This record gives sequence, structure tokens and C-alpha cells, in this order.
Amino acid sequence: MNVRQEQRLAFAVLFGCTLLVVLPVLIVLGIIFVRGVGALDLDFLLGMPEQGMNAGGIFPAILGTLYLVLGAVAFAVPLGVLSAIYLVEYSRDNAISRLIKLAIVNLAGVPSVVYGLFGLGIFVVFFGFGVSILSGSLTLGIMILPVIITASREALESVPRSFRMVSLSLGASRWQTIRHAVLPHALPGILTGTILGLGRAAGETAPILFTVAAFYLPKLPSSVFDQTMALPYHLYVISTQVPGIREEVRYGTALVLLLLVLLLNLAAIILRYRFRKKKKW
Repeated sequence: MNVRQEQRLAFAVLFGCTLLVVLPVLIVLGIIFVRGVGALDLDFLLGMPEQGMNAGGIFPAILGTLYLVLGAVAFAVPLGVLSAIYLVEYSRDNAISRLIKLAIVNLAGVPSVVYGLFGLGIFVVFFGFGVSILSGSLTLGIMILPVIITASREALESVPRSFRMVSLSLGASRWQTIRHAVLPHALPGILTGTILGLGRAAGETAPILFTVAAFYLPKLPSSVFDQTMALPYHLYVISTQVPGIREEVRYGTALVLLLLVLLLNLAAIILRYRFRKKKKW
């Protein structure tokens, strides 16, 4: 077997492995789209639920999911980026800092139900926020925080050290160097972590089950201390505990959740692309 044949064989094997990963996902997405697209209309998307969710729309669940995701990102991104800046730019490479980095990586693999119990004990009970949007957003924010810290740390470490040295040699302070010479070039990587966090926060059920979600609320929340409907929990309940709901409503709800996650990720990807175009290296 010559070199060209080996390359073709390797390409065929890699292409087959790719199909094994992508094809099942496309099949699932196709089934959800075909069975759920019939439920998508303005009444379903913008209407209020009625008759115990046997009629009406899912607008409160869509809005509640947006509230929770945006609240989680607003809490996790600043805290995660600042933590990553400290770990990369200020902390010394010693046993304590290495232990902290290992703990952050391990926290990314903690099951979501554990974060839900943590949010219930800390935000709902201890701080007295109750079962509310605030409790749910903070719980989701803590859940995605390790992902954002890890991605931000890797993005900051990828910026060449020469950028820092040149800035410091011109008389800039360390913070000015970070602000003007490091962060702008690390933003695409930070946004990558944010995208991963968005997807996880929007699709989790266990954390919001303990801290915020309600199945049937035929009204919109008026403050961050109110309960709200959310698409992941709503989908779980109508699929497992409520008999008599039409199949296309279940698949339509799943399709709306997928489209919502797609739109949020698309917005973050476009923003990341614009920052990436500004990079000079």
C-alpha cells in the first residue's frame, strides 16, 4: 500500500467516524422538526397557556428561559473572566493555585442536580430569595462558571507574552496591560466559553426544578423574585406527567427550545467573529 492509498484509507476512516457522530444527531433533529413544525404558529409562540396547558401557547416558558439564561450569563461571565484574569496574570504558580485550577476543572463535571440542591439550600433557603428567577439564574450561573473560567483562562494564556512585555516596557501598569493588550485578543476565546455556557444553561432541567420553575403559570413574572415557566422543565412535564397532550405540542416545544438555543449561540458566534476579525496575529 503506497502513501496515497494510506491517505485515502485514513480519510475514509475519519469520515466514517464523523458520520457516526453527526448522523444520529441529524436524525434526532429531523424527527423533532418533522413532528414539531406543525405546532409552530403565532398562537403557540406568543399565546398564554390555558386549561392546564391543554390549550394556548408557551410564551411564558420562552420568556422565562430567556430571563434565566441571560441572568446566568450576566452573573457568570464577569465573575468568570475576573477569576481567570487573576489565575493567569496575578497568581503565582504554586500548589495552591494548581489545586484551585484542578478544582475548577472538576466542578465542570459535577451533575446538574447537585447544583440544583446547592441553589435550593443557598439561594432559596439561606439567602431567602425563595423559588424565583433570581435563585434560578444564580444557580445556573454557578453551574456554568467553571466552563467560562476554564475557557477564559485558556484564551488569556494563548495571548503571546510579548504583548505584555511591550506594554509594560512602555510604562503601562499591569492592569492597563491586561485591559488594552491582553483582553481584546482573548475575547474570541472568552466568547467561546460563553457559548458553551449558554447551551448548557438553556437546556438544564434539574437546577431550575429546585429553584424557579413552575409548570403552569398563565401570567408573566413581574419581578426577579417571581416564579416562571421554563422550556426544559415544561417539556419534561408535558412529556412524562400530563396525559392527553398532543404529540406535536411536545415536539413543537422541543423544537422551540432548540431554535432558542441556536439563536442565542448564533448571536454569540457573530459577536465572536467580529472580535476575531480584529486580531492581528
